[in-house]
Amino acid sequence: MILVTGGAGFIGSHTCAALSEQGLPYVVLDNFCNSKPSVLERLARITGQRLTLIEGDVRDGALVSRVLREHGITAVIHFAGLKAVGESVADPLKYYDTNVAGTVTLLSAMRAAGVRTMVFSSSATVYGDPVGSPIREDAALQPTNPYGHSKLMAEQLMADLDRSEPGQWRLARLRYFNPVGAHASGLIGEDPQDVPNNLMPYVAQVAAGTRKELSVFGGDYATADGTGVRDYIHVSDLAEGHVAALRYLQDHAGLLTVNLGTGEPVSVLQMVKAFERASGVPVPYRIVDRRPGDVAAYWADPDTAARLLGWKTSRNVDQMCADVWRWQNGEARRL
Repeated sequence: MILVTGGAGFIGSHTCAALSEQGLPYVVLDNFCNSKPSVLERLARITGQRLTLIEGDVRDGALVSRVLREHGITAVIHFAGLKAVGESVADPLKYYDTNVAGTVTLLSAMRAAGVRTMVFSSSATVYGDPVGSPIREDAALQPTNPYGHSKLMAEQLMADLDRSEPGQWRLARLRYFNPVGAHASGLIGEDPQDVPNNLMPYVAQVAAGTRKELSVFGGDYATADGTGVRDYIHVSDLAEGHVAALRYLQDHAGLLTVNLGTGEPVSVLQMVKAFERASGVPVPYRIVDRRPGDVAAYWADPDTAARLLGWKTSRNVDQMCADVWRWQNGEARRL
């Protein structure tokens, strides 16, 4: 049985769907600080299965220990955490408490229970402002904000644990680039609680008429069209990467670190045009000043994941946009 912390969130819920597709049983632990309980009802419709939910916080060591024991957990996929860069700058203690202390509590409970397999949701923000792209896993680690630092600290914790108890742990650190998209069913997708922090949900809301226009931060970068370039990965491809990592750990002890991205750079304006094609409606935008801390371009070198996990992305930008538009217009997201 697999424990999925934060399993009701955007990436967590899609990974639960991917686990179900592979016939892998799981339970979800979530405190719903960034998600809604109705997501699990939609997941049940997608999978045709009744889901087991434990509502609670990953920082509650007694609860985590009880879940590990009572549900016969053999592996953990750890998503539970906070993810807004701006909020992390404004309230760093909140991010270190949730993202770092929460991981300490989880790993401590796992060690006590004899559960030594974990796939961790990390981020390309650990690279900070890269010297160049594509970015390999051995690139310099120099995060520029508390969110990135919290992910790197959790990564370092895993490395130190593996070093202190060699051969006893099976740990994967998955560094995501820019997750977008939605489940092909239109039943689950990214559902920001407030103003979206990421490009795709904001574009979708502009296309739907919920917001007036998109602010494009910076039009004078040294890129083909002057706007920032990123590596956008479909959330379902990302979810399948977690399943691939989990299967890899079944046969390999130690510490695995891989990028999960497409390796294909896409600019903000290219993504806007792709969304206009998918939706059939214009997306008005306005070029505004750059945001402090934003970098011109970064994208992944995904070769390690392909070589070790046998995994690569299969969904392109047009499919990402089409799936988001289906989700944006669906009734399920308003439940």
